[in-house]
Amino acid sequence: MTSDFNTPQTPVVLDDDSSATPAELAEVKNETQALIEAIRAKAQVEAQQAGEFTREAYLSAVRRTRETVEQTKLFDPDKIEESINTIHKEAEKNWQTIAQEVQDFGDRLTEAAKTAWDILMGHDKDTTPKN
Repeated sequence: MTSDFNTPQTPVVLDDDSSATPAELAEVKNETQALIEAIRAKAQVEAQQAGEFTREAYLSAVRRTRETVEQTKLFDPDKIEESINTIHKEAEKNWQTIAQEVQDFGDRLTEAAKTAWDILMGHDKDTTPKN
C-alpha cells in the first residue's frame, strides 16, 4: 500500500467561487473537527497517563527508600518521619504543578485547533462571534 497520508484524495477548495457543494464543505468541516477532537483527546490521555505513572513511580521510590532507611536504623526515626512528610508535601506540590501544566497544554492545543480551523475555513477572527 503506497498511500500518502499528507496528500488529500480530493482537493479542498475554500474560495468564494468554489465548486464544492455545501454538503461537501460540511463533510470536510465535520471530518476536520473529528480529527482535531481525536488529537486533543489523545494528547490529554497520554499526558494524564504519563503524569499518573510518574507520580506512582516517585511515591514508590520514596516508600522503598523510607523502608530501607528505617531497616538500617542509621537515622533518628522522628527525623526520618519529618523528612518523609516534607518529601510528600513537595511531591504533592510538584504533582499539582504538573497537573496544571497538562491542563494549560490542553487549553493551548484546543485554542490552536480552533485557530487552525478558522484559518482552514477562512473565517475572519474579527467577525467570528465569541462564545
